[in-house]
Amino acid sequence: MAGSLGAPAPTEFIQRVQRRLAADGAAPDPVNLARAARAESDGLVDDARMLTLIRQLEQELVGCGPLTELLADPATTDVVVNAPDDVRLDRGHGWERTGVVFADDEAVQRLARRLASMAGARLDDAHPFVDARLRDGTRLHAVLPPLSVGGTCLSLRVLRHDRFDLATLNAAGMFPGETFDVLRRVIEARLAFLISGGTGTGKTTLLDALLGAVDPRERIVTVEDAEELRPAHPHVVRLVSRAENVEGAGGVTMRDLVRQALRMRPDRLVLGEARGAEVADLLGALSTGHDGGAGTVHANGPREVPARLAALGAMGGVDRAAIYAQLSGAVQVILHLRRDHGVRRLTDIAVLAEPDGGTPRVVSAVVEGRPTADGASLLAGLLGARGVASPW
Repeated sequence: MAGSLGAPAPTEFIQRVQRRLAADGAAPDPVNLARAARAESDGLVDDARMLTLIRQLEQELVGCGPLTELLADPATTDVVVNAPDDVRLDRGHGWERTGVVFADDEAVQRLARRLASMAGARLDDAHPFVDARLRDGTRLHAVLPPLSVGGTCLSLRVLRHDRFDLATLNAAGMFPGETFDVLRRVIEARLAFLISGGTGTGKTTLLDALLGAVDPRERIVTVEDAEELRPAHPHVVRLVSRAENVEGAGGVTMRDLVRQALRMRPDRLVLGEARGAEVADLLGALSTGHDGGAGTVHANGPREVPARLAALGAMGGVDRAAIYAQLSGAVQVILHLRRDHGVRRLTDIAVLAEPDGGTPRVVSAVVEGRPTADGASLLAGLLGARGVASPW
């Protein structure tokens, strides 16, 4: 028996331990794991080997398994498994290969399926991919073969609860030149804005800091698909969507929540991330008297934002012309972030100008901290109309 339990613990032994725990109604804590492992080993494993087996079982059956230590690093933002012997993490400076190795692809699949189950989702042959949230807010994404050629792919994005105010982000180098001063004036003037950028550029971090700078007398209502925004503000109501359960019931969409938020008398309505048809409801609200609203959107540049929003609106059956018309009256400013060599920077502050043939015009006002001729004049006009002095 001892030879059959060589490192790592074989799948058949793990399954027997799982069945024993289930039959006993026991949680997979260290004491119960040790008891079940000793029972299934028939007493033929010495103490040293048993301790090794219990550690392996804990990794297989508890938490995020062998990825737990990587996720516990305060600097970690993402952990991905490309193959059993290719596990990488991002700690803000690009992808780093780790020393974590799974026994085989079946071990990766077991972890992915268990995490999906913990998130209340399915991951099997009938549902070979999953996008869900764990209880601590970590975003889970997994794809099973044969969709993922070469083996199971697993991605975990960590939700951090660190708060950063604008001054801290400025000290970290996020705001070049005059950008910091301009941002404070945009908030004071209650201009509606969208933050654009790619994955991992700091969109949510910047939005959180900007909301913390809002007048404390205002009421902020946020709508998200995961609890990420935690602004340092005294009057915030946070709404979070809910995915359908495995029976396909009980789901509450972002669009549902935007409509509910409008009934809560928000001074500022905030959409954590525009990912679907809810963008039409947000723009409709911002264009009908809800000043100072905000949101984030994935885009490679500020000029791509209108087309991106039109594509999202189409998911809800709203045509491009309607989205463009709403956008022109709803949003005044676009803040664009980039990430270069691990450093997140606000590289462009743009304004939405009068449409050109029905298409919103996006004009850069501040690029790399320096004002532009046309865009800066437009932004100064928007600020002045709200009683806020221009920085130029």
